[in-house]
Amino acid sequence: MLAAITHLLNWKLGWSLILAGFLSGAAIGVMFHREDFLGGYASFPRRMLRLGHIALIALGLLNVVFAITPLMGTTHTPAAVCFAAGAVLMPLLCFLTAWRSGFRRLFFVPVVTLVAAATLMLME
Repeated sequence: MLAAITHLLNWKLGWSLILAGFLSGAAIGVMFHREDFLGGYASFPRRMLRLGHIALIALGLLNVVFAITPLMGTTHTPAAVCFAAGAVLMPLLCFLTAWRSGFRRLFFVPVVTLVAAATLMLME
């Protein structure tokens, strides 16, 4: 039963993140034509915004793919939680780091959760 709930969580979260990625891309895309936007194309804040936008879509898609995998063994629910946490934390930290570069020190948190999720899936 818990695995079915986490499947639904990952499904809803995944599609919500994909939508957020589309909307954030549209929002920041309004200013992308300006060469000086956020310090220019190669500036750190602008790169972090682009990374956050892509992370929303890519990790949202990963959660959707996870949600359609067959329910399997005992590591499935922890993997679901790790995929969800990593998918929320990674773009959040990208956007926060674009705002204040000190947040970059926290990137290990979503990385660890996503590595744990993939490891748990391999242990199925």
